[in-house]
Amino acid sequence: MNVRGLLWVNGLIAAAMAGFAWWVAAGLASGAELPIHWNATGQADRFAPALAALLWPAGISLLLGGLFAAIPRLEPLQHRLEGSAALLRSAWIGIMLLMVFLQLMIAAPALGWNIGTELLLVGIGALLVMIGDSLPKSRPGFFVGIRTPWTISDTDNWIATHRLGGKIMMGAGCLTVLAAFVPAPPTARIAVIIGLTSIAALVPVFYSWWLWRNKAG
Repeated sequence: MNVRGLLWVNGLIAAAMAGFAWWVAAGLASGAELPIHWNATGQADRFAPALAALLWPAGISLLLGGLFAAIPRLEPLQHRLEGSAALLRSAWIGIMLLMVFLQLMIAAPALGWNIGTELLLVGIGALLVMIGDSLPKSRPGFFVGIRTPWTISDTDNWIATHRLGGKIMMGAGCLTVLAAFVPAPPTARIAVIIGLTSIAALVPVFYSWWLWRNKAG
């Protein structure tokens, strides 16, 4: 699996984010701070010096890009790696976009933009949809996919589990994006999203076990 092109894209995006951070911070007063954390009601409750706050999403993007690039070299099941390439790329691209959205949220007060946590919800939802769309195309591996003892040891179990998991994750992603635009208290949105992501994460695991148990008789 060739990751060089995507690694270059990741580096360029991180560099652009760093440039944007310097540009925004340069227009602020000395000692200005920007939000880096929001509570359950959507209100900023932690702040950091403007430049540091704006730079950390770029740093995380670059760090995670390095980890994604390393996965193909670390995967023991090299002969199956190409089958999961689409899933790895989707997760990688989705994380890059999510970090861009996060930086825009942090920069919003400095630029006079009225951007709330809804933008982050859209990013999370898009990430779930992208991963869900690629899940059914993946094949057993130790670093990518829904890794349970039953999926890794049985290709049929892996395929069936990832087909179901992909549908659930895409549904959860679409509902998360929808939740960003539905007029509701932020706490209700958070509860719904936690519920959706929990279902998307846990149901495929139990389904994988159920398939194994039925096959074992």
